[in-house]
Amino acid sequence: MPLNIAERICRETFIAHVEWHAQLGSTNDRAKCLAGENPELLPVLIVADQQTAGRGRGSHRWWTGQGSLALSVLLPSAGRAGKNRHSPLTALATAVAIVETVAPLVPKHRVGIHWPNDVMADQRKIAGILTEVLPDGRQVVGVGINTNSRLADAPRELRGRVATLYELRGEEVESTDFLIALLKQLGSALTLCDAARKELAARANTFCLQHGEILTLRLGARSIEGRCGGIGPDGALLLDTGEGQEAFYSGTLAEY
Repeated sequence: MPLNIAERICRETFIAHVEWHAQLGSTNDRAKCLAGENPELLPVLIVADQQTAGRGRGSHRWWTGQGSLALSVLLPSAGRAGKNRHSPLTALATAVAIVETVAPLVPKHRVGIHWPNDVMADQRKIAGILTEVLPDGRQVVGVGINTNSRLADAPRELRGRVATLYELRGEEVESTDFLIALLKQLGSALTLCDAARKELAARANTFCLQHGEILTLRLGARSIEGRCGGIGPDGALLLDTGEGQEAFYSGTLAEY
């Protein structure tokens, strides 16, 4: 990444320092390693042109095709990344930022959130989010977006389940402008985690694509089935079960 682009990112967004790598195993892993070095300037943005071992939640892997955007942001434990913020809201803030960046670029397609960490376009995954909380309260927000990648490059088993901005638009997006637009939205959404959580959750609920669907949530050995009532004012997934409406802050949704 040319120096002038890094300077522009720091000037126009909430990012204080930028690291760019031609290739990394995982931007989240690099962010956690950097956290151990106690950088003076935070938040730090880590961007990789190619990510060879991108991670999703649990044991899931994230496909990062040529032209995709892979990034992580190391957030401080105070101020903008307040230590009272909890992971569901951070992930939802990031998802809201992605939707509000992507949707205007593909107005003919339905873009929204699958709680808690996927962004979908026409029911196919276009972006994934992985948030990790460090022992000292700092957080790593990892994002993978299929921007200028091609479906033909995706593993065969994924081609019917993923979307890319290039395929939806029929043309590439300008990478730097897209990244800066995303970071601006992310900065605004993260601020709401501290200042206006209900507003953030309401926006996430508006973008939720799972309203009314029967979902199966796995919490360890427990499995809960219910009709999705959307996203609650504190970022919880609401499920209408046989015992009434219940709120869940973590868990893994079964594929459906």
